[in-house]
Amino acid sequence: MRNLRLILFAALAFTIFSGAGALAPSAMAQGVKTGLLTCTVAPGFGWIFGSTRTMECKYAPGSGHREEYTGTISKIGIDIGYIGACEIVWAVVAPNSASGPGALAGNYFGASAQAAALVGGGVNVMTGGFRNSIALQPLSLIGNTGLYVGAGIASMSLELSDY
Repeated sequence: MRNLRLILFAALAFTIFSGAGALAPSAMAQGVKTGLLTCTVAPGFGWIFGSTRTMECKYAPGSGHREEYTGTISKIGIDIGYIGACEIVWAVVAPNSASGPGALAGNYFGASAQAAALVGGGVNVMTGGFRNSIALQPLSLIGNTGLYVGAGIASMSLELSDY
């Protein structure tokens, strides 16, 4: 159990400190936090070299009505074990505060690291969306359960589901 925790911590630290911040676009440096994106991700198995899981998301902008999105999140890299359903919360950073309905729809790419030994957590840094101008900054990963370790390149696809 001690070795597993050490491996999980090392994988998480490697992904966080190995340049995940370098994936952030200039929008993150010059952008405006427009709201929060909260995604409930389905449980699933990591198949050693990758996985894909479905998710339901809600975007809560600083002002205006909430938007609902559906999508998938995929990972290529170390991906071993079972992970329960979890929630990921991102701060949404855009070039300006006037992003229109459906602005988060699109494809995102970045880095991901997660670990769980009964209870766990992780980090995802993603960029993409409308004209690759949206940055998703990780705030927290909660409700993560299972026996799992994963780190690698992540992709995510979001579609607006409430229009």
